[in-house]
Amino acid sequence: MYPEEMVKPMRAELSEAGFKELYTAADVNNEIQKEGTTLVVVNSVCGCAARNARPGAKMSLDGAKKPANLITVFAGVDKEAVDAAREQMFPFPPSSPSMALFKNGELVHMLERHHIEGRPAELIAENLKDAYNEYC
Repeated sequence: MYPEEMVKPMRAELSEAGFKELYTAADVNNEIQKEGTTLVVVNSVCGCAARNARPGAKMSLDGAKKPANLITVFAGVDKEAVDAAREQMFPFPPSSPSMALFKNGELVHMLERHHIEGRPAELIAENLKDAYNEYC
């Protein structure tokens, strides 16, 4: 577990952009099952989360179409919530950071760590925007 004071600014980067932080399995499951589209960001302390994932997720929201619900869980901190999110992302293996788009509770688009690491935030944002245009 990472200390809360360490992850607080990393959490804030997404929550200030409109992402709802979730801490329990019940909250994760309820949010993902909502009608419409939900973007789930599994946040992380790693460099690719700071350099690529969080900026890419935020940039993806500046288009005409975007998910109705934005949620985030933090790997290495919010175990219960992260485990619940990862169960919903099956058959994809656990990875962090990662991002998943759900529509009416069904997984429709997934970005695993290997899609994020080493790629610029702009490319991640464009990938997500393409998914939003298709599913939102």
